[in-house]
Amino acid sequence: MKTTDTPPTGDAQIPAPRAGQVPPVTKVAAPVEGKREGGVLNVFSHGVLIIWAIMVVTPLLWAVMTSFKTDRAIFTSPWSLPDALHFDNWSRAWTQAHMSEYFLNTVLVVGGSLIGTLLFGSMAAYVLARFEFPGNRFLYFLFIGGMSFPIILALVPLFYVMQNMALLDSIHGLILVYIAYSLPFTVFFLTAFFRTLPTSVAEAAFIDGASHTRTFFQVMLPMAKPGLISVGIFNFLGQWNQYLLPTVLNTDPDNKVLSQGLVQLAVSQGYKGDWSGLFAGLVMAMLPVLAAYIVFQRQVVAGLTAGAVK
Repeated sequence: MKTTDTPPTGDAQIPAPRAGQVPPVTKVAAPVEGKREGGVLNVFSHGVLIIWAIMVVTPLLWAVMTSFKTDRAIFTSPWSLPDALHFDNWSRAWTQAHMSEYFLNTVLVVGGSLIGTLLFGSMAAYVLARFEFPGNRFLYFLFIGGMSFPIILALVPLFYVMQNMALLDSIHGLILVYIAYSLPFTVFFLTAFFRTLPTSVAEAAFIDGASHTRTFFQVMLPMAKPGLISVGIFNFLGQWNQYLLPTVLNTDPDNKVLSQGLVQLAVSQGYKGDWSGLFAGLVMAMLPVLAAYIVFQRQVVAGLTAGAVK
């Protein structure tokens, strides 16, 4: 009597392949647990970014929307869209509230201080990063120490220094203060950036007979463009929104900057009830900052990530 063979169980051994036969390939299942954890982490991080973006963008959009409303619509329906675009709010804030004068003064102060900060900061950072001399590390840490010094502690002595030098209530005096205020961070940032640049390019320029000045301005400084744009954006944001320094050192009504003008507009228009003009002036102060970041956002990211991977 013949008996049927039972099928092999899971523990049964796989028969060895015959001569000339390719052994069967066993497939190994990919780890699914790691993918699930990565997917959950991505969903969580994207959710946090979306919530953060909503928290940042919503006030900006609400301020822009409110600047085109009437005073009555601001209080009766603050979250609704404006029934019409009231551009007279902008013209009233630009002319009657003297926002045009404040805007021009701010452009002069920030433009002059930004150029001076990038010029002197890049020169100091290049020397500290590329040359070895006695006192190099001391000067570098001196700039770093300037970053940790609160500016509020220097207001009183700075006021008397500016008064003795006849620089109070002047545009050029405020420019010099802004440059000195922004130099520590600029030198710290650009020193690390110049250290990541290749030395072979500078050596080739020296071999061709270029001087140190020509090598810096024509070779190294163009290579540091991403870093200059990044630190320039940060300095622009800080100097454009600066309020404490001009309030103490610039009390002349003809030389007031935009931050001082916004405070004066908020006080005066608050009593008059011209809230639409106040929001129009607020949006005027925000637009240059937003435009600068939107235009140079790629350069900012490139400057921040430069040197991370060599």
